[in-house]
Amino acid sequence: MAKAFIVSLIFLNVCAGLANADAIGVNSVKQNAGWKLLFDGTTLGGWQGFKGEAPGSGWKASGGELSTEGKAGDLVTVAEFGDFELSLEWKIGKGGNSGIIYRVGMSEPTTFETGPEYQLLDNHNTQESAEHLAGALYDLVPAASDYTRPFGKWNEARIVVRGWKVQHWLNGEKIVDIDLSSLEGRKLILHSKFATMPKFATLLRGHIALQDHGDPVSFRRIKIREFN
Repeated sequence: MAKAFIVSLIFLNVCAGLANADAIGVNSVKQNAGWKLLFDGTTLGGWQGFKGEAPGSGWKASGGELSTEGKAGDLVTVAEFGDFELSLEWKIGKGGNSGIIYRVGMSEPTTFETGPEYQLLDNHNTQESAEHLAGALYDLVPAASDYTRPFGKWNEARIVVRGWKVQHWLNGEKIVDIDLSSLEGRKLILHSKFATMPKFATLLRGHIALQDHGDPVSFRRIKIREFN
């Protein structure tokens, strides 16, 4: 009886460990060659504040989630990436706003002056224009359709960047597909808030930033793979 109990206890502990690992994406990373975890589920290892300072105290890592209640400053990867596929899950508070900014450089005063943004927003409680809704290439290309789940629910984001060909995916659906280096892409930039930012969408390598917009937002299962 005692031996059977011990075996059952070990089995339950292993299952709990696997469940926790899956919550932060460890299993999926191991099973798919080329993927690298950007968040270990428990610490801010591999992340820094913008310009290299320590992460803002508002950023918390716990239970497989990376979250902030706001006023924490943007959180930026220590590593830089060139062509890549980024996958993560996000959820936002009621009326909340945030973003994932990529190919970020450290030379300008803000992250968005160099890196384009995958917009995060509570679409169900907002009056924002189409170019500012969740999944949009912020201020440039609206999402093809609204596939968001209600605030407080997890959404799946995927960003694919090759050169300056950019794709945004939301909950399994491709919603943005644009080449920012093309004539069409450059025209979009010239007619946006980024027209006065000369380094915007010019870097071929840069950091990934999670934006602090002053609202509650959480991330999990953050992983990336680079293309050769």
